[in-house]
Amino acid sequence: MRMLIAATLLAGVAIPALAQGAPPADTKAKTDDLEKLEGFHSTNTQAAPEIPQTGRRADAITKNLAKVKLPDGFKIALYAVVPDARALAVGPNAGVVFVGTRKSKVYTVTDRDKDRVADEVKVFAPGIDFKIPNGVCFSRDGVLTVVEQNRVLAFPAAEFFYENPDVAAGVLVKQGALIPASEESFNHTARVCRVGPDGKTYIALGQPYNVPPADKMDMYRKQGIGGIIRMDADGKNREVYATGIRNSVGMDFSTDKSLWFTDNQVDGMGDDKPPGELNHATKAGENFGFPWFGGGAVRTVEYKDETPPAGVVPPVAELPPHAADLGMTFYNGKMFPDSYKGGIFIAEHGSWNRTQPIGARVMFAKLGADGKVESVKPFAEGWLTGDGEYLGRPVDVAVLLDGSLLVSDDSAGAIYRISYEK
Repeated sequence: MRMLIAATLLAGVAIPALAQGAPPADTKAKTDDLEKLEGFHSTNTQAAPEIPQTGRRADAITKNLAKVKLPDGFKIALYAVVPDARALAVGPNAGVVFVGTRKSKVYTVTDRDKDRVADEVKVFAPGIDFKIPNGVCFSRDGVLTVVEQNRVLAFPAAEFFYENPDVAAGVLVKQGALIPASEESFNHTARVCRVGPDGKTYIALGQPYNVPPADKMDMYRKQGIGGIIRMDADGKNREVYATGIRNSVGMDFSTDKSLWFTDNQVDGMGDDKPPGELNHATKAGENFGFPWFGGGAVRTVEYKDETPPAGVVPPVAELPPHAADLGMTFYNGKMFPDSYKGGIFIAEHGSWNRTQPIGARVMFAKLGADGKVESVKPFAEGWLTGDGEYLGRPVDVAVLLDGSLLVSDDSAGAIYRISYEK
C-alpha cells in the first residue's frame, strides 16, 4: 500500500486528506506552496544556509561529552550540530538522518564520506510552514512521514528529494484534522510516529492536561487523545489503537511485531511518585490506565474515587519518577555486544518537576528470553551535573545503518553517536 502511495505521489497525484476545511488566511501562502509541491510544481523557494558544523559551539559540545560515562568499549562523539534536535528518523536507503523539532523546522543530516561525522546539516523542505514537526518516521520503502501538532504530511523518496528546496509532498491529514482545534495547546504537543509491520502509521497523541477533567474523557477516547491512533499509509481508515496514555513521546516495534512505548506520568505528586512507564501493547483496544492511575499503581488524586476500567494493562517496567522518558528504540544493529541485541534504549530528557533533578541520560532495558524486562539501568550518563545543571538533555535514540546509536539533544542542539570497539 505504501509503495502504491509513493508511486501515486511521484506521478503527480496528491494524496487525499482525511478531512476538509479551509486554512486560516495567514497561512494561505504557505498552503499554496504545499499544494504546488503536491502537484510537482516549483515554489521558487531558496535553500536555507547550512548549519555550521565547526567552531566554538561544536567545540563546547565536544568538551561536555568528555563528562559522559559509558560501559567499557563504548565511546561517544559529536555527530552533528542540529538546532533543537528531537525525534530522529534514519533513512533506510542512504542513512540520511531526518530530525524533527518542537519549533518550525525539520532538518536533514548527511554524512557523505561515511566517516561517521555529519558533513552537511540543512533545513528540509524550507517552503513548507511546519508547526511543531516533532514526529518523523520512515516506512521500509522510503516514505518519510512528518507528524506536526495538528497535521500529517508524507514525503515519498525523501532521501533522494531532500537536497532540493522543492520536495515531493502529500497531505495525509489536513491542518486541524488530527485533533479538534479546541484541544490544541502548548502542552504535550510533541507527536511521535512509527510505521508498523502492518504498513499502518501509528501516532501518539498526548493530551494537554496534567490530569484531564472528566468532561473531556469521552471526546478524548473517541479521538485517541491521550492514546495511540493508527491509519493506513494514505491517511484513511483511522482508528484508535490504544487509550489510557498520558503523553507518550517514544515508541517502537519489537521483532514480534508488537508495539512498545514510554509514557510520561503525572506531575505534582512529589519527588518520588509516580514512576514513569515502559509499556507493551499486544493488540488493539487496550487501556493503559491513565487518568485513573498516575503512573504504575499510583492513583491520581482527581480519579482516586473512580473505578478504573476493567482489564487495565500495567507497565512492563516502572521507570525513575520524573526523569521524563522520551524516545526509545529496540537495538537491532550488529556493532554492539550480543547482550545489547534485542534490548531497548530509552532517552531520558531529565526532570523539571523534581526538587533534585534526575535523568538526562540514556537508559538500557534488558529483555529476557521470554520477552520480559529483566532490568533497566543507565547506559550513558553525565549530562546532569552534581549541582543540578544540565549540560544536555537527550530526547531520542536511533540506530544508524552501521549499528551505532544516535542520541538527539534539544538543549545542546546536537546529535551524538555512540559506537563500540572490542
